Amino acid sequence: MKKDTYTVEVIGFGQNELMALASVFELSSRRIPKFVRHDSAESAPDIFLADADNGGAMEMLAERNPSGEIPALLIGESNRGTAWTVLPRPIRWMKLFQAFDVAIAAPAKSVATSTVPTSQPNQSSPPQENNAAAAAQVVAAPQIQSADWVLVVDDNQTVREFMKSKLAAFNFNVDYAESGEQAIGFTGQKNYACIFLDVIMPGIDGYQVCKLIKANRSAKKTAVVMLTSKDSPFDKIRGSMSGCDAYLTKPVDEEKLLETISKFLPQK
Repeated sequence: MKKDTYTVEVIGFGQNELMALASVFELSSRRIPKFVRHDSAESAPDIFLADADNGGAMEMLAERNPSGEIPALLIGESNRGTAWTVLPRPIRWMKLFQAFDVAIAAPAKSVATSTVPTSQPNQSSPPQENNAAAAAQVVAAPQIQSADWVLVVDDNQTVREFMKSKLAAFNFNVDYAESGEQAIGFTGQKNYACIFLDVIMPGIDGYQVCKLIKANRSAKKTAVVMLTSKDSPFDKIRGSMSGCDAYLTKPVDEEKLLETISKFLPQK
């Protein structure tokens, strides 16, 4: 039976990856099915997510899922001789969501060996990522909950397309502006949850646009995230002085963008 919410038990991983996964679960609240962290050792989750490069984590996975009836995803260099899907590092949130969707749609697997090996990863077993085409065949498109408006301001079409592809996964309605003047016009007509704002554009620059937006009382709750190829301390100070809420350096790193979205854009 399909459900609206599935629990994921996380086994292993360092602090940085756990923080990234926390952002993934926060963003998951915007879609159906949702994936939430499972923290009870007294009950079984719907999915296991384990660090394949951590021997202790693999031992715990074998203890928690001895029959292999519950689907498991591994992150690391090898599947450790199991039949489970493995995704390589670094953790990519879009591929992780795809893998979760496939896991809940596919029949349960059993591990390839009676016990999960705890030695070093078998280099003869290369990581196998989920095939996007196969995923599309077995997984119905997730239902997305009601959307919020986001404004992307950048004169570079490549940047606009990148932001479109990443934001679309969580059904944010997105407007696009190619200049500071256009951005000011948009913000005068609509309230945005977040504005991703390039610094260097034709006409007025991003710092000036940010000041004007922050001076508008109706945009008081709008988060402004500066997008720039400049990452010097001076430029970051200028961004802070203009009132921006965060600063992302181009080319935008997907994981940093994920953290920003989960921090500033409303969850459901």
